[in-house]
Amino acid sequence: MKFVSTIVGIVLFILFFGFALKNTQEVDLHFFLQYELRGPLVLMLLAFFVAGAAFGIMALAPTVFRQRREKWLNKITIQSLQSAAGTGTPVAPAPDSVPPAPPRH
Repeated sequence: MKFVSTIVGIVLFILFFGFALKNTQEVDLHFFLQYELRGPLVLMLLAFFVAGAAFGIMALAPTVFRQRREKWLNKITIQSLQSAAGTGTPVAPAPDSVPPAPPRH
């Protein structure tokens, strides 16, 4: 599987590198207040992709931190309940027992 993912990675790199070589023309990016930025198209696309990924990570950060905090609080609660019950270590549940079938006549 690692070999397949390596091949896919190489193919994607070649495709994106070819895309970058085909899009080297200069583009103008116009902002408010007559501010203008000029640069190669591929760099503009890369910059906006990186900015979008950064904004996406920042948007997910509160959810990730909240889930980690809830996991930590749940772990503390489980430990306190186990110590209150007198068991310091978690006990694996016993498998359901199946009653033997009645004899057939």
